[in-house]
Amino acid sequence: MRKKKVALIFGGRSGEHIVSLMSAASVMKEIDRDKYEIFPVGITREGKWLTSDDIWQTLWENKSYDRAYQLLLKTDPKSPGFWIQVGTANKASECLQIDIAFPLLHGPYGEDGTIQGLLEMIGIPYVGSGVLASSLGMDKVIMKTLFREAGLPVVPFVSFDRTQWMMDKKGCMENVGPKIGYPCFVKPANLGSSVGISKVNEGHTLKAAIEEAFLYDEKIIIEAFADGREIECSVIGDLEVEASLPGEIIPGHDFYSYNAKYVDDTTKLIIPANLEDDIIKKVQEYSCKAFRVINGSGLARVDFFVKTSQNKLWVNEINTIPGFTKISMYPKLWEASGLSYKELINRLLQVAETRFKRRRALRFTPPE
Repeated sequence: MRKKKVALIFGGRSGEHIVSLMSAASVMKEIDRDKYEIFPVGITREGKWLTSDDIWQTLWENKSYDRAYQLLLKTDPKSPGFWIQVGTANKASECLQIDIAFPLLHGPYGEDGTIQGLLEMIGIPYVGSGVLASSLGMDKVIMKTLFREAGLPVVPFVSFDRTQWMMDKKGCMENVGPKIGYPCFVKPANLGSSVGISKVNEGHTLKAAIEEAFLYDEKIIIEAFADGREIECSVIGDLEVEASLPGEIIPGHDFYSYNAKYVDDTTKLIIPANLEDDIIKKVQEYSCKAFRVINGSGLARVDFFVKTSQNKLWVNEINTIPGFTKISMYPKLWEASGLSYKELINRLLQVAETRFKRRRALRFTPPE
């Protein structure tokens, strides 16, 4: 039986470029080579789409990519794929048809619906949520507003964009104390992996935290501090959704920062989390509900704050392309729930193909 060609897409223009490479390395190592053939698609920090046998290593070591081949999308839904451009810009020597895409692009230009829309247009099945769910999952303000409307508990928050900030900095800051209080967290509205996030303990440090967040996005969100344990739960599925056992993160820092996630080893992951059965069921229930609220598909990780002493639970956020390294919470939670890393990859690819076939059967024009 012919192996299916999987375009593994990694790198990208966001601040999570390195995290994407780490996720891709794990998938390349563990994917079922009896069923699938990897076609590596590396996207540089500048946004160039390239391929070569060593494109992952090239991006990881930030080497010159002069010897890599630039890719051109073949925009034909009947036989979608990539042209490999060789030599001059007017010459494309080979076209490779792709059976399925596996985007592992965390953050903007990958997790926000942009690449999902591109793949929809050219007709390639892909792992993960569609355009709407991806964009909703990326925008923390819209996401939390929808969660709140659906009856999911979220911590109090305020938000403003760069224009509002530039017009009335004093008013924006004065709004934080009465509505949110201190300590609080200042975050870019559209980013992940804790990039650009600051914990603000006192009002006099708020302005610097806001300016830091605006380096990464045009809109920011400021959230109240939830004094609870950090719990995460993995979700998989499409029309039918399953939730894993939850796990707990005990940061080695003041909060679960980028360095705590990917640089040092002081953070502890407790898998599965030591929680009462009723809390576990509630975390799983809310995870599946959050996934459905944004119309998710494929995979997601839902993050919570849990205060067991008061039986309180808050949904923090949903990540539609969570970290996928061997040590990332998403696959580790599924391992603890009985689904190995290799089986997880197979399942996600199968879900993607099933969703694509179902959607392809839909009518887009009225009957004659």
